Amino acid sequence: MRWAKRLLFLGLFIATCQWLDTIKDRWYIFDPQSIHELAQAAIASAPHQNDTGSMINHIVSNLTATHPSSVIRINPKQQEWVFSNAGGAMGAMYIIHASITEYLIIFGTPLGTEGHTGLHTADDYFNILVGEQWAFKPGSLEMERYPAGSVHYLPRGTAKQYKMHEGCFALEYARGWIPLMLPFGLLDTFTSTLDIPTLYHTFRITGREMISNLLIGKI
Repeated sequence: MRWAKRLLFLGLFIATCQWLDTIKDRWYIFDPQSIHELAQAAIASAPHQNDTGSMINHIVSNLTATHPSSVIRINPKQQEWVFSNAGGAMGAMYIIHASITEYLIIFGTPLGTEGHTGLHTADDYFNILVGEQWAFKPGSLEMERYPAGSVHYLPRGTAKQYKMHEGCFALEYARGWIPLMLPFGLLDTFTSTLDIPTLYHTFRITGREMISNLLIGKI
């Protein structure tokens, strides 16, 4: 009887997860096309080709002006950068938005980096603002090249090797089940860097943004 109850609970849990996955799009606020257009507009607005700071300011100002704070929370603290070590790659990120079904960040490094994309439960749209990214997947004999103004689309359940060259920064938009992506983004802290202050600030900022969005009904 105990095992029957456990199997019943497991079956109900799986069925609930499958049902939620079919309706998750009703909680999206952003869409890939508008984010891509915003990234291209930010590039065009910058007074210099590699003026990443100006591009970020354009992005945040636009999102703040076009998305009411009663509907979605945009993090305006552009100084709030933290390291990101994941899949063997290292850079820094500024979390613009984080909720259960979406995140929007600036990610990059002036030094360059390389690693594994991770295998995720969300679709990922990597809009290059400055520099260039290369990517490769098993079976391909030629690399994929993504210059500034382009978008690298990584469907959920897909993994690649990627490389960001010196001075590469991107506006990254992910939509799907974001909490399930967190272990990939945090595990290197426990197995390699042991950078506890970065771990704390990542939890603090991500948790603050997700909870703030939940409080206004943004899942």
